Amino acid sequence: MRAPIRKAIQIVCATALAGAATLVAARATSWDDGTWLAMPMAGFPYAVVGTVVVLVVLLALRSWWGAAVAAVLVVTELAWTVPRFVPDREPVPAGAPRLRVATSNAHVGAVDPEALVRLVRAERLDVLAMEEMTPKAIAALDKAGMAELMPHRELHPESDSSLYSRLPLTGGGLLRGRATVWPQTTAAVKVGGRTVRLVAVHTLYPLGDARRWARDMRELREEAVDSGRDTVFLGDFNATLDHAPMRRLLSAGLTDSHAELGRGWAPTWPADASGVPSLLQLDHVLHGSGLAAVSVSEHTLRGSDHRAVVAELALVD
Repeated sequence: MRAPIRKAIQIVCATALAGAATLVAARATSWDDGTWLAMPMAGFPYAVVGTVVVLVVLLALRSWWGAAVAAVLVVTELAWTVPRFVPDREPVPAGAPRLRVATSNAHVGAVDPEALVRLVRAERLDVLAMEEMTPKAIAALDKAGMAELMPHRELHPESDSSLYSRLPLTGGGLLRGRATVWPQTTAAVKVGGRTVRLVAVHTLYPLGDARRWARDMRELREEAVDSGRDTVFLGDFNATLDHAPMRRLLSAGLTDSHAELGRGWAPTWPADASGVPSLLQLDHVLHGSGLAAVSVSEHTLRGSDHRAVVAELALVD
């Protein structure tokens, strides 16, 4: 290989390694918590793939010092990401009570109501969390059949999160005493004789204001600490599993359904019915230790800019 070409490739690789090292340092120190680093941190899985590619290139060039740096970064990155691709739960008893839940962002009411009702019917949902609903969208959903499928609801379009349910809801309302940008909607359902508390989540996005986004996540963590084992937090968190605020939320006793089942990378945003691939996993179903994920899937709905997430949860001892 000609020297100028070799040098150019090495420069590109060095630049890529500098970016990867910045993300690794940020993740190790939680520098993304409330800072601009929250934006590039959302793409951390892509940085992992990129670092592996750089390592291969540097080995081919026999650039041993650069390859050594890349190898250290790759090992660190994989140590953080591989566990979420390994299923991590005990077998669920066949007779354990089940709860089928889903979350969908209505994209300021633009989601196709008939498509959403078809999803509710096809997936036999018990509970549906909605974000960015509008009064017009609520009426359109009922006209499409939601009123019959899910007659119980806690609707708060002004707060940006709502709950629909096939099962009776109790203790409904908005979370009080939590300084989130948009109040979060909560309610509870009875499943197998136990009360499962639900929180429909919609946080601010870090691009809008990273510090207020981080505060939203901290408030959710405080709520999770107080919520007990039989709790489900589901919705649009505007956060991935690599963000420090999300990791802190999970440390409060919650489990991400995707990671629990070994599906550690399931992008949900942006969503486009035309087939444009989603890039970031921002929508999650998190649950307390009294539940276990049985299945989880993503679904594209016309009109929504987020893929809906459906999860079946089992109540365990």
